[in-house]
Amino acid sequence: MDRSVIEAIGNTPLIRLNKASEATGCEILGKAEFMNPGQSVKDRAGLFIIRDAEKRGLLNPGGVIVEGTAGNTGIGLTLVAKALGYRTVIVIPETQSQEKKDALRLLGAELIEIPAVPYRNPNNYVKLSGRLAAQMARSEPEGAIWANQFDNVANRDGHVVTTAREIWEQTGGRIDGFVSAVGSGGTLAGVAAGLRGHSKDVKIALADPLGAALYSFYTDGELKSEGSSITEGIGQGRITANLEGFQPDFAYQIPDDEALPIIFDLVQEEGLCLGGSTGINIAGAIRLARDLGPGHTIVTVLCDYGTRYQSKLFNPEFLRGKGLPVPEWMEAKPEIDVPFEQVD
Repeated sequence: MDRSVIEAIGNTPLIRLNKASEATGCEILGKAEFMNPGQSVKDRAGLFIIRDAEKRGLLNPGGVIVEGTAGNTGIGLTLVAKALGYRTVIVIPETQSQEKKDALRLLGAELIEIPAVPYRNPNNYVKLSGRLAAQMARSEPEGAIWANQFDNVANRDGHVVTTAREIWEQTGGRIDGFVSAVGSGGTLAGVAAGLRGHSKDVKIALADPLGAALYSFYTDGELKSEGSSITEGIGQGRITANLEGFQPDFAYQIPDDEALPIIFDLVQEEGLCLGGSTGINIAGAIRLARDLGPGHTIVTVLCDYGTRYQSKLFNPEFLRGKGLPVPEWMEAKPEIDVPFEQVD
């Protein structure tokens, strides 16, 4: 029997992605991270960051955890914090989905919404959260810590010892490639390190949305971004501490109009309603499958539920406003013609 909700974090299943697999002749598998209790892969980061702070004596009972996040890491941190008796203060760009903000408030986080500005701006949500944590460490009776997911390598280390190990065991060691987008870098760099520790033959690929700079860095050696993406929680413009020393075997730049049809087809054809970052990941997995050729096994991450972005990703008006494809089924409003009074 699980002793608390945090015991339910991790050990998520692998799901075969049928359409992607059949299109490439490979076995493309998705790690179902949406099945974590906080409904995203970021539950793992939240757990390992908090446990690491406890081990180092930085968190006192009733203490405060401060973080700047696009949403999911804040949800993961708050879920773990509530189970262990801590508070969370979450700084989030106001441009993030209302569904994530609502989830944070529902879980009991103290939410601070600020304008979205680039990382170089001192009022960027990450930098502001760091200053706020330092201030609260002086004023809070039980102290406060900054989770600092981007440069706290407890994030990456958690994926080395859990996610990578699970993938290796679930595939029986028969894995040829792993693909992921980057937010903090913890998932991609951690899983890469863990899998490469088992086999040097596993190929690692970055799937980068437009507007991020890592594709340019890993292909041309320059942090340069172009375009934009509606995906949230991924896309990085610098080499975080979690990414230090990491080098992918392949790097792909994925536009939204390549990733979104994958997400929309998953709903209708495979019963999976997932977020935009998952579309970027699967598109990257398809590209890696084509580069490696048929007969390979490739794993990627199914990051979170699409319901967390319903007002954007599954909103025809929003999509049209961004010049993005809208599937026919999203426009249709089927009605059942049987009169209510005729239903037994």
